[in-house]
Amino acid sequence: MTTKAPLLQKRIAYNTGIQILSKVISTAIALIATALMTRYLGTSGFGEYTTIITFISIFAIIADLGLTLVTVQMISLPGVSEKKILDNLFALRLVSAIIFLSLGPALVWLFPYDYSIKIGVLILSLSFLFIALNQILVGLFQKKLRMDKAAISEIGGRLFLILGVWLAIQFNLGLKGILWTTVVANLINFLLHFIFSRNFIRISLRFDLNIWKEIAIKSWPLAIIIVFNLIYLKADILILSLVKPQAHVGIYGAAYKVIDVLVTVPFMFAGLVLPFFTKTWALKKDLQFKKLIQKGYDFMLLLALPVLIATQFLAPEIIHLVGGSDFKESVEVLKILILAGALIFIGTLFSHVIISIDKQKKLIPIYIFTSVTSVIGYILFIPKYSYIGAAWMTVYSEAVIAIMAIYYVYRFVNFIPKQKVFLKSLLASAVMLAPILIIPTAFKYTWYGLVTTILIAVAIYFLSFYLLKGWSKKDVEFLNEIN
Repeated sequence: MTTKAPLLQKRIAYNTGIQILSKVISTAIALIATALMTRYLGTSGFGEYTTIITFISIFAIIADLGLTLVTVQMISLPGVSEKKILDNLFALRLVSAIIFLSLGPALVWLFPYDYSIKIGVLILSLSFLFIALNQILVGLFQKKLRMDKAAISEIGGRLFLILGVWLAIQFNLGLKGILWTTVVANLINFLLHFIFSRNFIRISLRFDLNIWKEIAIKSWPLAIIIVFNLIYLKADILILSLVKPQAHVGIYGAAYKVIDVLVTVPFMFAGLVLPFFTKTWALKKDLQFKKLIQKGYDFMLLLALPVLIATQFLAPEIIHLVGGSDFKESVEVLKILILAGALIFIGTLFSHVIISIDKQKKLIPIYIFTSVTSVIGYILFIPKYSYIGAAWMTVYSEAVIAIMAIYYVYRFVNFIPKQKVFLKSLLASAVMLAPILIIPTAFKYTWYGLVTTILIAVAIYFLSFYLLKGWSKKDVEFLNEIN
């Protein structure tokens, strides 16, 4: 065994640990910021906030053009000029972001929204510009296994967000004040990312049309996927905001915010292992590649199952913490949406596997079918069932994506995930319910009571999982063979 392999294990373990810890911290910060906003804005005001974010994020997602995933994929290939690719990716990202994010504030005037929403879209477009540029830098940190830099940057931006939201509330600056706070928080996040990136590469703007063409060839299937992915992801809130009062959007948005925070974890993990998927497949190490997929699948289950099960019992307390007493209707929405959240854990992993083997074109029909059928469902069910109809259609769309991604991985890699960890995780989750059910409800409705309950449940879950021998040191030995 070479010294390089154990070092790689340590770096991956370090980065995984840092990302998990940072996500726990940033999740807590995001929930605090959301709790401040929901209580200050109320259901209607938070509905406007949710509508604004959803509308401008449509153009931000289109502006991605698949560059976020292409960044990790291209700089992970052997023998490439990392700086040249990153310089061109950064320039292309800036151009695409400016073009598409300019369309949002222009087109929003064609919609029957209140003036406050239209101005809000204009303000928040600046925030998404910084987010767009950040994503290229995150790809660099993923490749370098230095996600601690990204973690510091994200937490720094989130801390300012809380401070800014608190100040906006103290000075009664309204929705506009909160939106401007979001812009500055994302600017700080970007500046920290950019400063840290200079320790590895001094990224500049480069306009090499040959490289842009190469990037376009790799990214166009992803760009199409992103557009259709966007349709089924955002159509629920968009249609809800057009046919129902903003209070309904606020109720749906409060529950959706919890899911948004949770699903950063699977995207974080999949982004971390994508370079190893890509490299292992390129080196034709089939056995190691399948082991890597299995361990990734096991890890996703390890996290998704207890969250799914616990949320069914803790949804009232979670919503009370996030939204307060005005958002009681969000409880049932969260219980439904958490199913979609669990499916995202699985779908994200297998979609990244397909990207790593350069078969992303095969995903296009999946996303087209899902988008078309989901929009039909939203149009049929939202007018009648409001946010409940939207939630169940979201579950449907994520189920289709996960199932079809698993099918294509089986088709091209001949891999079917084993369910040993699934069964042990399910049993450990059942044991975990003991403290959730025993601890008094009144105690769980306090923030410290809910946090205490969750921490006890997490400890019991992992202890049970360990005693069931759900994970061992041998499960990471395959990393020795990657290099």
